Order: sequence, then structure tokens, then C-alpha cells
Amino acid sequence: MNKVILQPQVQDFLFENSSLDVNHVALSKSSFPDISGQELSAQLASRKKAEKKLPDWFKTKGVYYPPLLSMEQCSSQITAEFKATLVEGESLIDLTGGFGVDCYYFAKKFNTVTHCEYNADLSAIAAANADPLQEKNIQFINGDGIEYLKKSNAQFDCIYLDPARRSAGSKVFQLKDCSPDVVEHLGLLLSKSNQVMIKTAPLLDISAGLKELDNVAEVHIISVKNECKELIWILKRDFRGVPEIIAHTINDQIKHFSFHRGEEKIIASEEEPIQGNYLYEPDVALLKSGAFQLIAERYGLYRIHPQTQLYHSAELQSQFPGRIFQIDSIKTAGELKKEKGLKGNVIVRNYPDKAAALVTKYRIQPEDHIFYLFTQSTKKGKIIIKAQIIQHY
Repeated sequence: MNKVILQPQVQDFLFENSSLDVNHVALSKSSFPDISGQELSAQLASRKKAEKKLPDWFKTKGVYYPPLLSMEQCSSQITAEFKATLVEGESLIDLTGGFGVDCYYFAKKFNTVTHCEYNADLSAIAAANADPLQEKNIQFINGDGIEYLKKSNAQFDCIYLDPARRSAGSKVFQLKDCSPDVVEHLGLLLSKSNQVMIKTAPLLDISAGLKELDNVAEVHIISVKNECKELIWILKRDFRGVPEIIAHTINDQIKHFSFHRGEEKIIASEEEPIQGNYLYEPDVALLKSGAFQLIAERYGLYRIHPQTQLYHSAELQSQFPGRIFQIDSIKTAGELKKEKGLKGNVIVRNYPDKAAALVTKYRIQPEDHIFYLFTQSTKKGKIIIKAQIIQHY
């Protein structure tokens, strides 16, 4: 960490030159004798990443940014703020503190927060940012969070950790393959706190995670604008019941869909969609939950096909977490082929062709509010639903 970067004149440069080409800056001679072009470029690149991901950081002078990889891996402001609403208490320890984004928002809820980070540079950066971000109740510790916990006599109201995959290229992983190994240290974690919060990537299969972990009270699926961002597992020391699964969809408003394991096995009714009905496409958080049947039962909807996660109803269900359309027409492929001047967007659900190929085949021109949903129904087989969107994600 080069603390010269925090000098006012350097911060002014970073604020006034956000649009500079970072590669050009890296290859150019620096205007500051104690800072290289590569260091300035790295700060500009990470700050650009923060503009949308961490707007509080972006607008604050004096923030020191980590390498771009750390910026890509850290929580976004919107998910960090939301996570802080899921737990409560007086004291929290973050065993994998990183850049400190999660700690910053936990500190707004908890009186004392302990930030543990093994990487010395990241620990120093997080500590240095405490002053400009006005963090007053966070203690920063450079060291292994698990080892610190073993040696500490303290009890915490909540323990938070974000285990990293040991194999960076792996797309599917188990918790036991992450570092720190939550499964191995679960006894230690629950001995130090009644409440343990674990963040994992959305790739982790919920059923597999529940087999690895004991004492899981809640699993939170967080999506932002129909992109699944995180799975949050909340473990409680004395919990022995059935876990609750909660899908949170964060868009212009936040919607929630919750159920307990076992409820999703209900069988939903199927009916053919008709012109004028409302058509529902679930947000990815609902799809990740696996409650395909329960979605229909909760909102009074009908399924179109057992393998098609599309639903419909005669009455509008505006609280549905996902996109809502109103059906204009339902046609076969042969009927659609006869039409000319088609305009709209293509969605493919349980249909043998890809969207790009269908756009070319039917010569469909772009149109913001019209959609052609290529799908299948139980009775009619392959169908194309033309619909107008009335609610975005």
C-alpha cells in the first residue's frame, strides 16, 4: 500500500480523471514522483468499478482501492446493505474481511465489529479507509480469522465469513473445498456465537449445502435485477428444525418469497394459456429456490408445462417477483412463419432452438415492449406466445 496515493493532490487527480484510459496511464510517466503509472492506473481502474458497485466509496475522497480482482470479488453496496438487515446484535466478527465492504454496513447495525483479514495489504487498505468513510466502531486485525477466533475468549452475537474457493477455475464446489473450511470449523464457530452467517456464490447447490451443514435455520437467495448474486446461510446454535428458504428480488422494489423445505413438493395445476391472460416469468432467485410448484400455488397461477417455468392467470398478480406480460396471441410455428414484419424480443423457454436462430428464422426486428416467448404447453406442444410486458424485473 502506497500511502502517498492518499495525498490531496493525488486524490484530486483521481477524481478529476475518472474517464482516462487506464492502459494509457499505466504506460505513461506519472505526474507524481513517488507513485508509478501502474499504481495510478490500478486506482483508476478499481475506482471505475466502484462507480456502480460501491457508489458510497466512489463519491468519497481519500478511499484507497485494492487491486481490480479484489474489487470484482467483494460484495456490492446493494447486497452488503441488504445482508446487514438479516442479522442483529451488539457484536459481530468478520473472519474474511477483505476490502471491508460488508463490515462497513454491519457497523451501521452492530456496536462493535471486528475485521479479520489474512492479506496484509487488504487489511491495511480496509483500516486506512475507516477515516474517510467515517467508520468509528470497527477493529482491524491482520491475521487468520479462524486462528484469532480459537485464541479469543470473546463471544460474538454474530460471526460472518465469505469462504473462498481453493480452485479458482472451478465452477461447481462444496463448502468443504473452500477456505476457510466451514464444515471442519463448524463446531468452533457455533461455540463462539449463537448466529453464524455464511456467504457463498450462487453456484452452490442448496440441497448439497444443507447436507454439508448442520443447524441451518435460513437460506437467503439474493438477486439484483434478475442476476443471482449471493447465497446467505444463517446457522443458529440451537436450531434443529426445517430450514426456511427465502428468495429476495432487489429491483426498483424488494420482493420476498419464503417457504420451508418440503413445501415445494406441492403439485400445481396446469392449464393452457389464453389470449388476454397475464403471463409470469420468475426472477432467477425464485428459480434458484426450486419451488416451481409452490410459486403457482402461492400466487394463484397455472403452469403451462411441467418443464416450463412460465405461469399464467386471468387476474393480475402484481406482487409476483419477476416479469409480467399480457398475452396478445398464441400461435404455432407454422402460423407465425406466415406473418410479416414481426417486431419484438425473443425469449426461449423449453424450446429446441436458440433465441438468435429464431430471430433470424422469423426475421424479428427489435421492439422494446413486445415479446415472443417460444415455449411448450402440455396439450399443444410447441407454441409461440406474443405478449406485451407490463412489469419488468
